[in-house]
Amino acid sequence: MIHLCTTCPDLDSARDIASAALQARLAACANITEGVLSLFYWQDAIEEEPEVHLLLKTRAAHIAALAQLVAEEHPYDLPVITWEEVGTTPEATAWLERETGG
Repeated sequence: MIHLCTTCPDLDSARDIASAALQARLAACANITEGVLSLFYWQDAIEEEPEVHLLLKTRAAHIAALAQLVAEEHPYDLPVITWEEVGTTPEATAWLERETGG
């Protein structure tokens, strides 16, 4: 299972990206967490912004297409999109593959 993550400026944008990913069957599940405080360098200054964390559960075959969808739907000029492989149960793997056309 792959967890693809990004942060969004608000709940609505995270929900919109999650809905687009689910409708395209590129993700089987989205988890949205509010209340994230992000500190980062942007244009030679340290910025501090409240954000919303978006985690999408997918499979390796969909990483490129899902990252592209997130980038296209994202309101930021430069959304940071990361992913990692995580272990899971055979049942969760089967569900993920079933829901994403595997």
